[in-house]
Amino acid sequence: MKLENSVAIITGGASGLGRATVEKFVSLSGKVAIFDMNAEAGDALAASLGEAVLFCKVNVADEASVQAGIARTIEHFGALHICINYAGIGNAHKTFGKNGPFPLAEFNKILQVNLVGTFNVLRLAAEQMVKNLPVDGERGVIINTASVAAYEGQIGQAAYSASKGGVTSMTLPIARDLASYGIRVNTIVPGLIHTPLFNAAPQNVVDALSAQVLNPQRLGRPEEIAHLATCLVENGYINGECIRIDGGIRMQAK
Repeated sequence: MKLENSVAIITGGASGLGRATVEKFVSLSGKVAIFDMNAEAGDALAASLGEAVLFCKVNVADEASVQAGIARTIEHFGALHICINYAGIGNAHKTFGKNGPFPLAEFNKILQVNLVGTFNVLRLAAEQMVKNLPVDGERGVIINTASVAAYEGQIGQAAYSASKGGVTSMTLPIARDLASYGIRVNTIVPGLIHTPLFNAAPQNVVDALSAQVLNPQRLGRPEEIAHLATCLVENGYINGECIRIDGGIRMQAK
C-alpha cells in the first residue's frame, strides 16, 4: 500500500515511537489521526505538522472513545487505510515479593491498555477498512507493537510480558480473520529504544543497557521503528509476522 494520500490512525502518536511514525508518514504525504491521552502534546504536534494531521483524545481501552475517534477521523479525512497501535503502559511488580502478591488491579490495568486496547482499536479500524475499494487486492494494513519482553520477560514483568505476548500471539489469527477482506496484520517487536523515557536516565545506565545489544551496541532510535512501520505498510507480501527490531539483544532475567 502506498502511503501517499493514505489515512492512518496512530495510537500513542503524541510522543516516542508514535510521534516518529507520525512525522515519517507525513513526510511521505500520508494523513494521520493521532489517538493519544496527552492532549497538550497531541495538539502541539498536530499544529506543527499542519492539515495532514488530526489529534483525537482517545482512551484505547474504552470502546466509545475509540468509536468517537474513528468517526471523527472518517469525517475529517474521508477514509481509513492504516492502523498502527503504539499506545501502551508498563509497571514492575514481582508475582510475590516483600510487599506481597502482585496487585491484581495493576495486572489488569496493563492488560486492558496493552492487549485489550490494541484489539479494541484494530477491530473497529478493520470495520472501516472493509469499506475501502481494494487496490492491488488491499483494503487496509494493521500494525501492532509488542516488545521483546513477550519472549524474554524480566523479573517483575509478568503483566507487561503477558500483555505483549498476547499481542504477538493474536497477530496470525487476526491476519487470518481479515485475509478475505484484503487487510494485512503484522506486529513490530522492539527491543531497547531510546524514547523520551530514557532522557532522565543516567548515562552509565544507558551505557550498560547499550552494552547488552549484540550489534550495534546502542539503543534503538524511534525513527528506526518508524522506518520499519513504513516498510510494513508498503510491502504487500508481509503478513501475519512478528518482526523483532532489537539489534540482536536477548534480555536477561534482570
